[in-house]
Amino acid sequence: MKVLTKLLICCALCASAFFVQASEVSAQQTNAGQSAAPVYRDGQRDFDFEIGSWKIHLKRRLNPLTGSDKWVEFDGTSVTRKIWDGRSQIEEFETDGAARHIEGLTLRLYNPQSHQWSLYWANAKDGTIVAPQIGEFRNGVGEFYGTDTLNGRFILIRFVWSNTTTNTPHFEQSFSVDGGKTWEVNWITDQTRVSDEAEKGAGQQNLATAATGPEAAVSEGRDFDPLIGAWKYQLKRLQHPLTGSTAWVDLEGTGKCFKVWDGRAELDTIEMDGSTGHIEGLTLRLYNPQTHQWSLYWANSKVAKLDPPQVGEFENGRGDFYAQDTINGRTILIRFDWSNLSRGTPHFEQSFSDDGGKTWEANWITNQTRVPDESHKAD
Repeated sequence: MKVLTKLLICCALCASAFFVQASEVSAQQTNAGQSAAPVYRDGQRDFDFEIGSWKIHLKRRLNPLTGSDKWVEFDGTSVTRKIWDGRSQIEEFETDGAARHIEGLTLRLYNPQSHQWSLYWANAKDGTIVAPQIGEFRNGVGEFYGTDTLNGRFILIRFVWSNTTTNTPHFEQSFSVDGGKTWEVNWITDQTRVSDEAEKGAGQQNLATAATGPEAAVSEGRDFDPLIGAWKYQLKRLQHPLTGSTAWVDLEGTGKCFKVWDGRAELDTIEMDGSTGHIEGLTLRLYNPQTHQWSLYWANSKVAKLDPPQVGEFENGRGDFYAQDTINGRTILIRFDWSNLSRGTPHFEQSFSDDGGKTWEANWITNQTRVPDESHKAD
């Protein structure tokens, strides 16, 4: 009996020791897992080197992924302006060569949550944003990846930025058809800095354009010209759209609009505060000369990702732009409505419809008041 009792005690002690050891191992594993969590570098200033004016020399492979080694060369210029204090940038790009004229832009958005950049490219020929290249800088080299199709085949795309601490940054675009095992370079750009004062000069040029006022003549692709300049904003926002709610909140703030591609594109920045918090965003407007329509892309600085575009046009001084999205799991239509642009008091409304456009509920109403040039310069 005593032997049995001692045996039971030994078993109990062994079991307790096992559980203590197991719990310690589990705690160690948990701590190890926590310590192994990656720590990402803050890269929101990585593209500061691009701010300013540049001369560009471009080499472009004519027929990528065909075995061809025929290249064409271009020379041109680019100007990069910072947005959101550098957490976003827009670059205007224009080159000429024996093959053709290239006019484009790159919008760069930094995501503070993922610590990655999204690079959006658009060509002035069709005014359409392509899917972004996403990535980051490591050890002074920036690599950004995306996907596309070429001649019906799925490909990977890689952007590589190097020499960014010099006045001669280097850029390469490459394609891969084998999942990134091998890459073929098809676009090489070398830049030479022209002036560090480009941003200030561009701002003065935009204000000078704004001084023409809303009376400026509107021609094809110039519908949004009256918005160029600096503004005060008053915003009313419906807190719970499509729920029957009538609870609105008010926000106030400021914004600036400047032209791109001589007015065939524009960038609007806005910053507002209210009882529900802070809103910082931008709208990139691109005109398609083929369809004679505008695409309006919105991004919030918290997410730093372009929403699907609102597409439409102006008729009789009023602009309507439409898109499809989801809210609370339901598919809805979205309408942007611009009016009063020519009167110097622009009015904007965003509305949702969950019945195919039969009825619309406004949920975002903005009124703008122009800020005199002197006040803007004082800021």
